[in-house]
Amino acid sequence: MGMSGGGSSGFASEINVTPMVDIMLVLLIIFMVVTPLLQHGITVALPQNTLNPDEDPRIIKESSVVISIPANGEYYLGKIRVPQEDIKTKVGPMLEKMKTDEDRIVYIKSGVNVSYGDVVNVINEVRALGVDKIGLVADKKKGGASAPAPAPAG
Repeated sequence: MGMSGGGSSGFASEINVTPMVDIMLVLLIIFMVVTPLLQHGITVALPQNTLNPDEDPRIIKESSVVISIPANGEYYLGKIRVPQEDIKTKVGPMLEKMKTDEDRIVYIKSGVNVSYGDVVNVINEVRALGVDKIGLVADKKKGGASAPAPAPAG
């Protein structure tokens, strides 16, 4: 048994930190495993926005219609991959479930390297369903400095 110095009898009181470290490591592992599962939808490298408009809180609802285009020729409705030909048939029933016209918004997330034609084709298919409100999703601009404007050609 540990005796304190100086010849006096008694026990040395020290804090045992091993159980606390074990608990912290278990919590760290739990958070590392759970955090990627909290992501909504398909991960897409979004273009940067220069104006930073307010974020629409309806985009994270389970009932919202989000079409993701992470790469050319890849289309996702929520987390489910769908061929381009089936977008109309899958989105139509989802829009019919919405009660008000204000909720009938289709959000389109497109990757930076996706061709403009793919995005336009999806917009045309959604408009053919009678949707007037289409939200194009972009990342908020980070930092305060903006990129310099390109010099005029001439």
